[in-house]
Amino acid sequence: MNRFFIKILLLFFILTNQSISGENIMILKLKNGDVKIELFPDVAPKHVERIKELANQGKYDNVVFHRVIDGFMAQTGDVKFGNSNSDNFDLKMAGMGGSDLPDLKQEFNSLPHDRGTLSMARSSDPNSANSQFFICFKPAPFLDRQYTVFGKVIEGMEHVDQIKRGDENNNGAVIDPDKIISFKSL
Repeated sequence: MNRFFIKILLLFFILTNQSISGENIMILKLKNGDVKIELFPDVAPKHVERIKELANQGKYDNVVFHRVIDGFMAQTGDVKFGNSNSDNFDLKMAGMGGSDLPDLKQEFNSLPHDRGTLSMARSSDPNSANSQFFICFKPAPFLDRQYTVFGKVIEGMEHVDQIKRGDENNNGAVIDPDKIISFKSL
């Protein structure tokens, strides 16, 4: 009887643990393939909540990668001006907007800006992150504890590497940029 009870508890724990971890996995669909992302609600709960909310509402679908700097990062997430299917789409303004939700207070943490890290973009005000984020192509330790890391690519980084690069002489601005096809919870 005791062994049966332990086996049931173990099975319950395994199933529950898998479902909880699945709640923090997202799929970013790009033109060259799917990118699997793990979110970190334990270190950036409000940022993860925001990303999930906007993604699951479809707000990131068709949003362009407006700033992409080779050897550094790909920035996207301007749901106001960066949605290529919206009447508000303005590539010259992409990077200046956010969502209709209030800005977030910083949740700087000790996670490093390694290759594949997702981190929130912001203005010079540390408490100005809203909807924009970037994915690091290479480690960027100078950003550590300056920007909120909220996730990391766990599969498909080769697809991120294929995002069209911007003009180095124009702060990475991209002409005819690639876009997010969709971004949803697993």
